[in-house]
Amino acid sequence: MQTVFTSSSSAYRLAYETIRNQILGGELDGGTKLVEERLAEDIGVSRTPIREAIRHLEQEGLIRNKRVYKPTKEDLIHAFEFRSLIECYAIQQAAKNMSVEKLEELKLALDDSQKGETAHIVAANKRFHNIILSECNNPVLIRTSEQMDSTIHIASQKLVQNKRPLLYEEHRQLYHAIKDRDESLAAELMKKHLNNDLSFMLQLIE
Repeated sequence: MQTVFTSSSSAYRLAYETIRNQILGGELDGGTKLVEERLAEDIGVSRTPIREAIRHLEQEGLIRNKRVYKPTKEDLIHAFEFRSLIECYAIQQAAKNMSVEKLEELKLALDDSQKGETAHIVAANKRFHNIILSECNNPVLIRTSEQMDSTIHIASQKLVQNKRPLLYEEHRQLYHAIKDRDESLAAELMKKHLNNDLSFMLQLIE
C-alpha cells in the first residue's frame, strides 16, 4: 500500500509533477479521461491535490475538460503556421548573430538528439529549437510562442515516438546553415522542416 502524503504542498507537487510527466512522457495518451479517485490512489495522495494539479495543468493547456489534451487537425495547422512565422524569422537572426558559444550549445543539443530514450530525444529537440528561438531577442514573440508549448511538445513527442523520417538530418542542415551564416537558406530549410513535421502529424491523425 502506498504512503499517503499529508503535507498539502508536497502532495500537490507530487500530484502535479507525476501527472505532467505522464502526459509529456506519453503514458497518458491524448483523450484519456482523468479520474480523480484513481489518480489519488495511484499517486498516494488525497483528491484535493489531484484536483489542484489538474486545474494547473488545464491552465498550461495539457488538460481540457478533465481529459488529456489531444490536438485536433486545426490545432496543429494553426500552431505550425504560427511557429513557422516565428522560427523562420528567429533562424535568420541566428544565422546573422549567433555567438560561437551558442553555436556550441546548438551542436550539443543536436548531438544529444541522437541518443537516449524518447523523453531525452524530445527534450534535446526542444532545446535545439529553443536556442534558435531565443535569437529573435524579442520577449513578446518568445512569450507568445511559449503559450503554444503544450501543442508543440505533444507533436514533438509523437514525431519521435513514430520515428519521423529525416528529423535529425534536417536539424543538422539547420545547424550548418546557421554556422555558415546563410540567412536565406536557414529560413528556407526551417520552413521546409516545419512543413514536414506538420505533414507527418496530420498523417498520424488520419
